[in-house]
Amino acid sequence: MTAIHHLNCVKIVSPFNDNVCGHCLLINEKGQLILIDTGIGLQDTINPNERIGQYLIDLVGYKFDENLTAIRQLEKLGFDSKRVTDYIISHLDNDHIGGLPDFPNATVHLGAEEFENFKSDNPRYLKTPLNHNPIIKTYQNTDFNWFGFEARKIQADIETEIYLIPLFGHTLGHCGVSLKVNDKWLFYIADAYYMRIELNDKQHPVNELAKMSADNNELRLVTLNKIRRFIIITLKLKFTVITTLTNLTLIN
Repeated sequence: MTAIHHLNCVKIVSPFNDNVCGHCLLINEKGQLILIDTGIGLQDTINPNERIGQYLIDLVGYKFDENLTAIRQLEKLGFDSKRVTDYIISHLDNDHIGGLPDFPNATVHLGAEEFENFKSDNPRYLKTPLNHNPIIKTYQNTDFNWFGFEARKIQADIETEIYLIPLFGHTLGHCGVSLKVNDKWLFYIADAYYMRIELNDKQHPVNELAKMSADNNELRLVTLNKIRRFIIITLKLKFTVITTLTNLTLIN
């Protein structure tokens, strides 16, 4: 049986929450480990100014704790970090990929648009998380449909069915991740929204933060509407929708 561990790999103090988490998923498939996003890495906590910079630390509100890093949490669970073979990455903001260097031999899977955005001069990205030159596998658009969303199947030596789901806007290549584990679907939406209240309250102050953080706010709003429709359609199905900043935001 495949097991999923829910990890909090980031702590951020924001105007809306004094303990914002960074939700990551650890998939254990017969001893093989796959991470969905990584959160802040070990080197980020040891050398934050060098790897992130004080301006961004203050702007975001990072609070560093080595015990929150994915590698330390894996060790606490009794796993060998060398068994991490693959990362499924929603987007390349540092709070989602800071832990990549902690598992240097794992393959990075992400949307092609996101990697192109990363290689551009977009100032939102830090280059340090990819300085170890990992193997990167990118995924182009497809005609495959997953409950109304375009879906790009992850090609890796795993049995678990995993798809990148384009949810553009927060970044130009931002993706969610859908996965089928033990005959149940889970939909990780990363930063498609920060807080569930964005789906229902367009006047909540967090909407302004989401707008300011978006590469393309119009695309972000299109994505939000797609998620709203998805929730309505799947109300009678057994789904878990997960965002980065809150843990289990919706269980139907």
